[in-house]
Amino acid sequence: MRQKPVGLPRLTHPVTPLINSVRDAFDQLDRLILDRIASRVGLAEEISAYLVKAGGKRVRPLVTLLAVRALGGEDSRDVLLAASIEFLHTATLLHDDVVDESDQRRGRDTANEVWGNAPSVLAGDFVYTRAFQLMVEVGEMEILRELADTTNRIAEGELQQLINKGDVDIDEASYFEVIYAKTARLFEASGRVAGQLVQATPAQTQALAEYGRLLGLAFQIADDALDYQTDADSGKSLGDDLAEGKVTLPILIAKAQLPGPRARWLDMQFTRANRDALPEVIEALEQCNAIEQTLARAGELAAQAITQLQALPAGPYRDHLATLANIAAKRDH
Repeated sequence: MRQKPVGLPRLTHPVTPLINSVRDAFDQLDRLILDRIASRVGLAEEISAYLVKAGGKRVRPLVTLLAVRALGGEDSRDVLLAASIEFLHTATLLHDDVVDESDQRRGRDTANEVWGNAPSVLAGDFVYTRAFQLMVEVGEMEILRELADTTNRIAEGELQQLINKGDVDIDEASYFEVIYAKTARLFEASGRVAGQLVQATPAQTQALAEYGRLLGLAFQIADDALDYQTDADSGKSLGDDLAEGKVTLPILIAKAQLPGPRARWLDMQFTRANRDALPEVIEALEQCNAIEQTLARAGELAAQAITQLQALPAGPYRDHLATLANIAAKRDH
C-alpha cells in the first residue's frame, strides 16, 4: 500500500486530477520537501515549514513531472528536480513578502509578519541553498546552468518591480518584462529542464520551454486580474497591488481607454498607493471591462502555450499540460 506523506495537505482544486495522474511522484516530492527543510537550526526549519505547509498548489514542479511523462521518459531524478524548482519558488515567496511588506499570503499571516523581516530573509536564503543542493544531486550541468540562470533572472525581475513601484508611466512592454522575469521564467525552466533530463530532442525541449513561458505569463496576468475581482474565491487579499503602488495589466488597459481626467485620477491612486480608493478603482475597471480584457489576454497566451505541445507525442500527459494552461488562465479559484 502506498504511504501517504505526513504533514502536507492534500489539495481540492482543479489541478487535483492532474496531480493524481502523477500521484506516486507527487507523494515522493512531498516527502522529499519535508525531509530537506530539516535543519540543525530550528528557526530555519520552522519558518520554511510554515510556508511549505501553507497549501500551495506546486504548479511549477507539476509542469516538470507532467512534461517528463509527456515525453515518454523515465528518470527517478525527476522528483529531485521538481523539489529544487519548488524550493526556488518558496524562497522567492519568503523574500517577496518582506520586500512587499505583505502581512497575508494564502489567507494567513506571512512569515515576516510572524517572525519578522530578518529571519524571513535568512530562511529564504536557506531554502535557496537547499534548492541548489538538490540540483547538484541531479548531476546535470546543463540543468544546473538553466536553473542558476533562472534564479538570477528572477532576482533581476524583483529588483525591476521594486524600481517600478509607484511609477504610473510604465507601459505594457515594461510590465511584460517584469512578469516574465519574476514568474514566467521559472515556468519556462520547469518545462525546459524536463526535456534536458530525459534528453528529448532540441525541438521538444524548446517547445516545452516556450509552453512554460506562455503558461507563466497567462498565470501571472490572471493573478493580477484577481486583485480586483470581488467575486473571486482565490484566497487573495483584494487591492494588494494598489496598496503597493504596483501598476498591472488591468490598470494599463483601463488607463488607455478611460477619459483623460479619469485616467489621471487612476494614476494618482497608484502614486499614493491609496488602498482606500479600491472600490472606486474597481468601478473604473468595470467601466471599460478591463478585467474581462485582461482575462482574455491570459486566455490567448494559454492557447498559444497549448499550441507548443504539438511537438510532443499525443497522450494523456500532453492533454494534462493543456488542461493546466487553461486552468492557469482562469485563476478564479
